[in-house]
Amino acid sequence: MTSTPSTNVQTPPADVSFMQALRFWLKLGFISFGGPAGQIAIMHQELVERRRWISERRFLHALNYCMVLPGPEAQQLATYIGWLMHRTWGGIVAGALFVLPSLILLIALSWIYSAFGNVPFVAGLFYGIKPAVAAIVLQAAHRIGSRALKNYWLWGIAAAAFVAIFAFNAPFPAIIAVAACVGYLGGRYIPQIFQTSNGHGKADKDYGPALIDDDTPPPAHARFRLSHLLTVVVSGVFLWLLPMALLTSLMGWQHTLTQMGWFFTKAALLTFGGAYAVLPYVYQGAVTHYGWLTPSQMMDGLALGETTPGPLIMVVAFVGFVGAYPLSVGSAILAACLVTWFTFLPSFIFILAGGPLVERTHDELRFTAPLTAITAAVVGVIGNLALFFAGHVLWPAGLPAVWPSLADLPQTIAHGLDIPAAVISVLAAIALFRYKRKVTEVIAACALLGLLTYLATH
Repeated sequence: MTSTPSTNVQTPPADVSFMQALRFWLKLGFISFGGPAGQIAIMHQELVERRRWISERRFLHALNYCMVLPGPEAQQLATYIGWLMHRTWGGIVAGALFVLPSLILLIALSWIYSAFGNVPFVAGLFYGIKPAVAAIVLQAAHRIGSRALKNYWLWGIAAAAFVAIFAFNAPFPAIIAVAACVGYLGGRYIPQIFQTSNGHGKADKDYGPALIDDDTPPPAHARFRLSHLLTVVVSGVFLWLLPMALLTSLMGWQHTLTQMGWFFTKAALLTFGGAYAVLPYVYQGAVTHYGWLTPSQMMDGLALGETTPGPLIMVVAFVGFVGAYPLSVGSAILAACLVTWFTFLPSFIFILAGGPLVERTHDELRFTAPLTAITAAVVGVIGNLALFFAGHVLWPAGLPAVWPSLADLPQTIAHGLDIPAAVISVLAAIALFRYKRKVTEVIAACALLGLLTYLATH
């Protein structure tokens, strides 16, 4: 797959047919490991460097646009480029094939997990994976924070968000709404605080003429037309309303599948900052409010999402499957498909309807300042999630509801600590932070350690 770009090519590549593009998007769906950063890197290597379907500057411009939208930016970027090349159907095919292989694989893995999760071999693997997940979430908070928290004000927003959800169990949507208001007011009255770039830098390499080059005029379908905007929005609302109406009429509003459709519709509109940003909301709903999963199952789902291709937010398919599995296997498969539909439908609408319109306002502070504040708040929320996961994994019997005196604190912390799990978690953190190992490598190594430990102690 790797190739050295040729910078002395003087002619752009030949036009790409719809079928050629379809084969590439299908291939991408199977090789898109590594989270958003890895997936974007794969697309850059294939589309910019090797195939030269789009120039570096146009690629980054599209990526910066996708970053201001809620939803998985890598999947939206694929949808955007597919739409730019082959109109609406090109975008739909590119975005759908980015998700479909992951959905099929996660349904199969979720069934194995639900049917055979108590088998010692499988239980041992997940005994090692859970501590790794706590370290992975902590790394995500650090990675996002190092990029987003550029001054003391943004650090303050992150700290306030952490306190709000940790101490007061504030709803995630309320935290996002308050952060957005703070960012909006800050952008008006102290704009210098919120002038932090969310972009990916300037294009500084030339890989030769591209099919969609820097000076290639936008195709006719990429220019704003009110009629097109209305058509896409109305179609999107219909595609959301039809399954929701069927679920409500056939099963009732309180049925698990109906509530999953409604809940993941809301989750899809709150995913500013990527999958880790929405995980606290999914956790609050799926575990705390609805009780579809246990905290341990949520961590197992996150681990499976980390080790399969496609967007990490595909963990919602696991949530849907496991949450509906007590009803029947058929209901579980249907739930996984439904929550995927409701999670990704808004992303297609945002790209197909808003691309020509929103691009004009990407660099305006009044739009970017609220997003900067939201990202800062997300860092605090993810930090709380890492702490919560660590507590459930390392102290399986739970910590005391009332903390003891400072002198008794070390003894209380040591009491009930799962020492093998703590060792695995520390090793995972060292591998991630010190040696910069890939998430998939860390999970594989920790799964093996967990299996050996579990078999030795059981």
